[in-house]
Amino acid sequence: MPARRARQTVEISTPELRSMLLERLKRLHSRRTAHYQSTSLIPVWLPPENQTAGESLPGPHPRRQNRGKLDKFLLLVEGVAVVGLIVVVAIGLNTLRSLNQEFSAALQQPTIAATPILSAVVLPGGHTPPNSTGGAQPNNSEIPEHLLPIVQSLANMPIPTSSPEQALRIKIPDIQVDAPVVQGDGWEQLRKGVGQHINNILPGQSGNLVLSAHNDVFGEIFRHLDELKPGDEIILFTASRQYTYTVESSEIVEPTRVDIMASTTDTTLTLISCYPYMVDNKRIIIKAIIHY
Repeated sequence: MPARRARQTVEISTPELRSMLLERLKRLHSRRTAHYQSTSLIPVWLPPENQTAGESLPGPHPRRQNRGKLDKFLLLVEGVAVVGLIVVVAIGLNTLRSLNQEFSAALQQPTIAATPILSAVVLPGGHTPPNSTGGAQPNNSEIPEHLLPIVQSLANMPIPTSSPEQALRIKIPDIQVDAPVVQGDGWEQLRKGVGQHINNILPGQSGNLVLSAHNDVFGEIFRHLDELKPGDEIILFTASRQYTYTVESSEIVEPTRVDIMASTTDTTLTLISCYPYMVDNKRIIIKAIIHY
């Protein structure tokens, strides 16, 4: 038999084997680190646990470093936005609280009694007699001195625009009255015909429609009001229809009896003129109502 080939045995000491293994591990570790850094999966690899002293660490990957800065910036923006939202909510809640407090204070205000609207201080149509010194003119002596400014302000009130529902003409057959109706009952309006007091009441409506005219000047339209009797008819004409009122009462009052012009729940017509004829220190009042 041929002689068996003798095995060659290479003797390696333990330190040499350790050094070879460590060198192999370092090469493997370097290849893995290069691969991960090229794919930006990790910023940096720490050296192996047994890296020799003095060997430098690889630096952070540039792309990962920029992403870190962007993350910090976005985090800062989010923080500012959250703070701003908190401030806005706080301001809104404070405003709402203030509004609720103001509303509560308004509800706690004491109840104030309603003040009646002053529409006149004396009955319309007052004037001095035409046979007096100076002739017929507005009689301011009827008006209390402290109320003169109010009368002047009422005289300057604008006349409303006419509408088809307003009274345009009045007829009283029993005393031969047939005259135009104008809006307003001041001195200038009563020169033109029968004046309607400005209170927004229309013929046929519930309330007190007040008409005035002179008895001894400007046509003496209401010269014979004192001859009217209960049951006599007063007819008002608008652009579209007519309304017939029936006389209910007649009375003589002082010029200051402005309650005669107060609103009513019935469909009322009030006629006013100075009285007596050529004296004009009182008023004659005719009340009429529509009967449906």
